[in-house]
Amino acid sequence: MYQIFNELVKVTVQKNGAELCGISSVKNNTQFMWHADPSIWGSFAPNLFPVIGALKDNTYIFENKTYHMPKHGFIRHNTDIAVVNKTENSITFKLTYNQELLKIYPFKCSYQISYTLENNLLIVNHEIINLDEKPMYFNLGGHPAFKCPVYTDEKYTDYSLVFEQPETSETYLLNTTNGLLTDQTKPVFNTPNKIDLHYNLFDNDALIFKDLKSRKVTLTSKTKGAVITVTHTHFPHLGIWAKPHANYVCIEPWIGYADLETTNQEITSKEGIIKLAPNSNFKASYCIEIHKAHLV
Repeated sequence: MYQIFNELVKVTVQKNGAELCGISSVKNNTQFMWHADPSIWGSFAPNLFPVIGALKDNTYIFENKTYHMPKHGFIRHNTDIAVVNKTENSITFKLTYNQELLKIYPFKCSYQISYTLENNLLIVNHEIINLDEKPMYFNLGGHPAFKCPVYTDEKYTDYSLVFEQPETSETYLLNTTNGLLTDQTKPVFNTPNKIDLHYNLFDNDALIFKDLKSRKVTLTSKTKGAVITVTHTHFPHLGIWAKPHANYVCIEPWIGYADLETTNQEITSKEGIIKLAPNSNFKASYCIEIHKAHLV
């Protein structure tokens, strides 16, 4: 485990998958991240690359060749990712292609992720570099799970997700048998900019939004006020998820999402895919803000 900190916040990151494991107050020790109970869901905040969610039959096609890729890609749980830079308040991890990865992802590339603390803000920066002589195709995202309720004198139903703008977006429904995205949608906003949390909200798996106007969402308590804000300026899509009846909620900035049921499995035409030119790079970041009232 690695730690970075400043006078307000302490952050813990594990080497495997460069996975964020903890965000806590230096002064009062309040923990804001889910504790990865393996009997419920044994992850903290997986990093998603080069796919998000499920591929049809865990398979995609590129240049008439079939490749197999696990759900959410190969960064999460990856033991080869390495620390390339660390300071008191920042840490950077990197994974560069190797022959084993080329068997499942035929693009020479590097994946880099850094965590940087600035006051009460944790900035999560990604940089993808195409080292190949051909375009590469990928999705990119985060999957941070936040403790909910944060305090012992609260209930899960005391919390809401509050969006910065009024929304008309509906969640796209997943086929829960194969994890693929259907063309069916369902309204979920209780008011134009709020989703109230309750234990049956995720009975049909994640809420998946393709067309939100907001790029900021705040986990808000009826009694304690705004607790955590996730700003995902560079990530046009958003997933919201938890295991049913579990005391956490994932706020997931995404570029892309699971395969559609109607997919032809060609990665070059996958909905939501990023195409990156040869010998170029792609950068995207999101921010996790812990509101200062909870850090004193």
